[in-house]
Amino acid sequence: MPDDHSAAATPHQHGHGHGHDTAPASPRTRKLLGAVLSPFVLAAVIGAVLLHPFGESPESTAPSGFARTPVDGTILRAETGPCGTTDGAGNPPGGAGQCLRLRVELDNGPAAGDTVEQTVPREPTTPEFDVGDEVVLAYSGTAPRRGSSYQIVDYQRGPWMLLLCALFVGAVLALGRWKGLASLAALGVAFVILAGFVLPSILAGRNPLSVAVVGAGLIMFCTLYLTHGLSARTSTAVLGTLTSLTLIGTLSAVFAGLTRLTGLDDSTSALIGALGHDIDARGLLLAGVVIGALGVLDDVTVTQASAVWELHRANPSLRGKELYSSALRIGRDHVASSVNTLVLAYAGTALPLLLTYSLSGNPFTDIVTTQDVAQEVVRTLVGSLGLIAAVPLTTAIAALIVRGEKRSGTPAEDEEPSGTRVVTLVRNGARRGATRATGAGFAGPGAASPFRTDPEKGNRPPLRVGGR
Repeated sequence: MPDDHSAAATPHQHGHGHGHDTAPASPRTRKLLGAVLSPFVLAAVIGAVLLHPFGESPESTAPSGFARTPVDGTILRAETGPCGTTDGAGNPPGGAGQCLRLRVELDNGPAAGDTVEQTVPREPTTPEFDVGDEVVLAYSGTAPRRGSSYQIVDYQRGPWMLLLCALFVGAVLALGRWKGLASLAALGVAFVILAGFVLPSILAGRNPLSVAVVGAGLIMFCTLYLTHGLSARTSTAVLGTLTSLTLIGTLSAVFAGLTRLTGLDDSTSALIGALGHDIDARGLLLAGVVIGALGVLDDVTVTQASAVWELHRANPSLRGKELYSSALRIGRDHVASSVNTLVLAYAGTALPLLLTYSLSGNPFTDIVTTQDVAQEVVRTLVGSLGLIAAVPLTTAIAALIVRGEKRSGTPAEDEEPSGTRVVTLVRNGARRGATRATGAGFAGPGAASPFRTDPEKGNRPPLRVGGR
């Protein structure tokens, strides 16, 4: 026979089997959270309307690579031999005089089905092409059957990337089910905001940091509420994320100015050259910091809010200070691993750059303060500071909301309904009475009366039912 504790746990677990929040927040809490968050939602929507480049479509002034018309092709022949042309000094391309001669069949475009010849110099940076490779060529727009109108720029990766995406979606749905479907929908919304608002606005010359802040706000509100639902718990995570993003934006702006970061790396310089007009390179750097930190912040704040709610559910008698301290201990482990993840992610992205600087033989202090490395260091440390701050901020907000629900006289979102508690007490009382009666029947004449309480608890009068 199960003991009293296991019997009491069954209804509690059953009552929470349908999700995290079993009862809505009190009207007071809903009104408070709505009053705090509504101005930020309104500001994000107005900012998006003001910054979006309606009717503007910036065009590249230096068409090269993917800025030209892409055409798919399949390599039918690949041979290595001497280059047939020379540069202005009379030397063959590639220096060594060896080129890769390719015959490519065009799969689409104005000359679909035709073949063109391509000559690619053999250099250390030249990809390996072989017969049967599916490639992408850039078409200049003139003389569609002439080989000089095309240039191989990349491989075709679409089918394999679609397979990888299908595996990802299947894994998310298999584990998360409806929750996973909601998270995929939120991911789609984030991509729509990035592609439909952030990128066009920056390309149209809007301030990159302002665009990133508005875009991050839209992504945060849409993805968190779409994934986790409209609840006080989600609103707590939103408040923690919003506060931490503000801190990250402020710190990144301050330290980018103090360290004199320009943001003019190779990719940004190429972008400015392609646009044909100036762009705020430092603002673009700061925009990357804000958007890059958002994904990790969502994870930390949602976890901390859930930790507070679950601790309160497990022990509703915890005081605010105890609840905060317990949840903060959980957050310390989480933030330690998150910071490590953030540092390694940036180090992995900048690995070729770090290897290049290591070849110079300069001391580490000189390498880490160069423009390209320093901006990654500032990006990493500022993002980590935001993550660290998110843990106590979100924990404190969640503890205040949970305890405020308790003090207001209404059940917190995850407390056990009162009807369930009554059923539990009646069931436990009946089980105790049956156990004692059965034990007395086998104990003999000297046994204590089954209608009296246990001797060590004192002889209280028997419980009367129905007022008798």
